[in-house]
Amino acid sequence: MSKPFQDVKVYGVQDRRARSEAKLPWVVRYTIDGRHRSRAHRTRAEAERFRGLLLRAVEAGDRFDPATGEPASWKLPLAEMKVHEWARRWLAEQWLEWQPRTRSSNAEALSRFVVLAVEPTSKVPTGLRVYMQTALRPEEATPRDEAFEKWMAKHCAAIGELDRERIADIDRRLAVKLDGTPMAATTANRNRTVARACVHAAVDAGAIGVDPWPQRSKARAQRKVARSRRSVDIRSLPGPAVMAQAIDAIVSSQPASRTYRVMTAVAYYAGLRPSEVVMLRVRSLSLPAEGWGRIDVSEADIDFDEPGEPKTGPRSVPIPPVLVRMLTDWLEQIRISSPDELIFRTRNGNRPSASNWGRAWHRALESVGHRPLRVYDCRHAAATTWLQAGIPLGETAKRMGHSVETLVATYVGALDEAQDIANKRIEAVLA
Repeated sequence: MSKPFQDVKVYGVQDRRARSEAKLPWVVRYTIDGRHRSRAHRTRAEAERFRGLLLRAVEAGDRFDPATGEPASWKLPLAEMKVHEWARRWLAEQWLEWQPRTRSSNAEALSRFVVLAVEPTSKVPTGLRVYMQTALRPEEATPRDEAFEKWMAKHCAAIGELDRERIADIDRRLAVKLDGTPMAATTANRNRTVARACVHAAVDAGAIGVDPWPQRSKARAQRKVARSRRSVDIRSLPGPAVMAQAIDAIVSSQPASRTYRVMTAVAYYAGLRPSEVVMLRVRSLSLPAEGWGRIDVSEADIDFDEPGEPKTGPRSVPIPPVLVRMLTDWLEQIRISSPDELIFRTRNGNRPSASNWGRAWHRALESVGHRPLRVYDCRHAAATTWLQAGIPLGETAKRMGHSVETLVATYVGALDEAQDIANKRIEAVLA
């Protein structure tokens, strides 16, 4: 039975040199049955060469693969396909089934896997893993760096070369950071799970004869229930007075410092995740003239300034008068007219940089004599403050967007003082 006709159109080379952010300014655009595809190049010559290859494939009657956007004749036998190309193909097949947050984390896990699949003696270029994290994505606008692609084509292993010895080494290194220290258990498990699923797909497709991935130890699986979750060291967190001083100390001569001050205050006084802070809109805030207000947390930054649902779903968080006043003053200062506008944006309308926010927070902590902490630790400090104030576990978990089980496991150190408060209350009732 003949395959249906395929309508492929190849357009001219687009020049995007006028855009300062375009690192690969020469773009070849084409469509496959109406679906737009593109490939960016560093030079016009590279773009024209790629366009010529596409035209020759169309004239020869080649069918194009909708997943890769390339002619079927370009495909190698599966066993000879490079690991990064197989990962790119597998990712494209799964992409539509995943939520944006899953896409981002799985692309990151695969970028670690494919970089570890290069020849052991090869010197990996700086920035390769970061590049692969973006380049593996099947999205049309994803640019290709010719130098990185050539290096991977030369040094990356073929999918059929992944034997047990090589996979065992990759499995071990997937749990180790660049500095040789162990990753968090959840991160390591995600890296291994995604990489293993990618390899299993190659086994199912016949590119690998037998599953080369090491079998998981049954004893390790049985111990999983007994392993405790990683708890927060509350001794490293500043108390309310130091937090207030550090938040005020963020303000400097830098124009964005006032933005970071209010953002950090929201992270601490409301216990929001940084990804939730940057997606707050005017309509999310209830700011009365007196007393406590409220923030309705309904959005989070799930993938490079893309709004989506918060990690643990929407919730409503009461906020103390100090934060109500700060947010009221902030809205008056920025003069936003629409309730749908985001309240934390740069002068160019972009999301505030996470790295700049972190540096501003580090400088502020240093100025008050406290060691550096992550911005996310403001959320931990909030939970610790609430628990030490005697707030019931259920209410604290609700405000944090946690289950009570997760709350107790994460902030077990803060519960020691809560136990003393509870004992005194029980003693007072029994007296």
